[in-house]
Amino acid sequence: MSAENTEGFKKLQEKFGRFRILIIGRANAGKTTILRGICNSTENPEIYDRDGNKVDSSEVEGSRGRGIHNVENELIFRSNEKLIFHDSQGLEAGREDEFLQMKKFIADRAKTTFLKKRIHAIWYCIPMDKLDRAIQHSEEMFFDECDPGNVPVVVLFTKFDALRAVALGKLAPAD
Repeated sequence: MSAENTEGFKKLQEKFGRFRILIIGRANAGKTTILRGICNSTENPEIYDRDGNKVDSSEVEGSRGRGIHNVENELIFRSNEKLIFHDSQGLEAGREDEFLQMKKFIADRAKTTFLKKRIHAIWYCIPMDKLDRAIQHSEEMFFDECDPGNVPVVVLFTKFDALRAVALGKLAPAD
């Protein structure tokens, strides 16, 4: 990175503080793997409530596998404290109240004038390990009904490695 780019990055960092990302996707979509990779960590993140109080990890441990999270909670990895992640609730369940809560979070955080609370990006993880149900109703609802304003939405197709066996099976010569 050039000295000019480094200086520009430092100015942005001073203005915004930390970079805040909402990560969305079904349970087992690979969200945690992506976050650990981005933050170069093997540990789970520390979790803080909206007021900055540390949340006891035992309170949320049982809900991790089910995709149930409080979208207001901040997930911060010790290895990279400049990134704050928010994890959506289990959208795969298709519950209207969870979808509306996530939609409100996006609307509030995309337009807030308090820059340190604004979300800067949305990462939507769609697993590709089951082709017969790659795009589900929850993804359709998000892209049809959510207005992220000026916040960029990045779609991350995960678990492509599961398709390798399918592709190789189709390429294998017939006996």
